[in-house]
Amino acid sequence: MNIPDIIIAIDGYSSTGKSSFAKIIANEFSFQYLDSGALYRGVTLFAIENGFISDDCTIDVQGLDAAMESLDLHFGQEGTYIGERCIEKEIRSLEVAGKVSPIATVAEVRDFVDRKLREFGKRKRVVMDGRDIGTTVFPDAELKIFMTADPMIRAHRRAAEMEAKGVKADLQEVLANLQERDRIDSTREVSPLTQAPDAIVLDNSHMTIEDQMEWIKGVISERFGC
Repeated sequence: MNIPDIIIAIDGYSSTGKSSFAKIIANEFSFQYLDSGALYRGVTLFAIENGFISDDCTIDVQGLDAAMESLDLHFGQEGTYIGERCIEKEIRSLEVAGKVSPIATVAEVRDFVDRKLREFGKRKRVVMDGRDIGTTVFPDAELKIFMTADPMIRAHRRAAEMEAKGVKADLQEVLANLQERDRIDSTREVSPLTQAPDAIVLDNSHMTIEDQMEWIKGVISERFGC
């Protein structure tokens, strides 16, 4: 398909396969996949290495905010970089994983990451998934998709992922966790999960990834005539 230079924004509930879908789209159409999670991890690594977050996750928000003004955090050939230093391995460490959630709740950090993502988006031909991409990060995206699926089907998917990693999963507990996550995501004060008015809904409850790719090819063909 000869797709024009556009931004594809994918939002939706957890365990709907947003990231997998976005990565396959990027590979299929030669788009760049923007991994916002990697940027939050990059800020977290920066905060750890420069003493802006303590072992008990107390954050020096003022100091971090000032330091981020000169933080050259970006995507490169090998993944995520600070300046010329590839940090892809470091940001996947347990130490970073344990501190990224509190860092990601800081409004100044979210604003910093959003600005970075918008810079990458100026080049077009990017795809990104999350919970506020079409409403906050890329409100002018040419194609917005909102992914959803039956809660029980999402719970089965999450439980299967956990068990594949050797983690025992109780289906009802997984379902309750997903429903609580939905509630928190949809009611949080900063950038809540919500369907953009111009987003196209994709309910993939009973769809394979192949079905979803056929679906988006049809959407793109109809909208952009390609």
